[in-house]
Amino acid sequence: MAEIPTPYTAARPVPKESVEDLRARIPGWGADLDPADRPSFPREQPGIETGAHWDFPERQEEKWPRERSLEHAFVTPVFGTSTPPKGASGAIRKHAYKYSEGRAAHWLLLIAADRVDATEHHLRSFGTLRPDNPITEAGVLSEFSRLGMSSRVGKKRADLSHQWIDPIIAGAPWALAGLGAVAALRAVRKHRET
Repeated sequence: MAEIPTPYTAARPVPKESVEDLRARIPGWGADLDPADRPSFPREQPGIETGAHWDFPERQEEKWPRERSLEHAFVTPVFGTSTPPKGASGAIRKHAYKYSEGRAAHWLLLIAADRVDATEHHLRSFGTLRPDNPITEAGVLSEFSRLGMSSRVGKKRADLSHQWIDPIIAGAPWALAGLGAVAALRAVRKHRET
């Protein structure tokens, strides 16, 4: 088998630079090279029979191009295929992988893609026979029928500090979408009248 340039093999990787070069370039490099300085050294001995056996597994087939981290040469041997990237959220996710995992832009784009994906699913639900219902799915009705309000009053619950903003966060997107739909209908009606 050819040498695989990733950390996904059982063999210990060979450093690209010599120990002397690394020690000269990086202060303190190799401080734990002496086995006497490492408490885990007895377990690292080659040849100790541990019962563990692992080689590079057979690669899973890619049915579409997967997002790849810049830190790895290729995607892991096994990966999830339940939700392929699609729509605007998929484009945002693909763009996020142009940045290193050490940059905030990578993670902020992935978070934004999740929000866009949720919005896409809400919009797609309106084309079905059972569209999303924010009143029942958010548990608003249970506040009145399952002693929701009485469980909040006089208790030391951790969520009391932010309960005032919860309806705004949960309801604002739906309210804005409703206002947008009303504005669109008015614009269409006004356009037809002229």
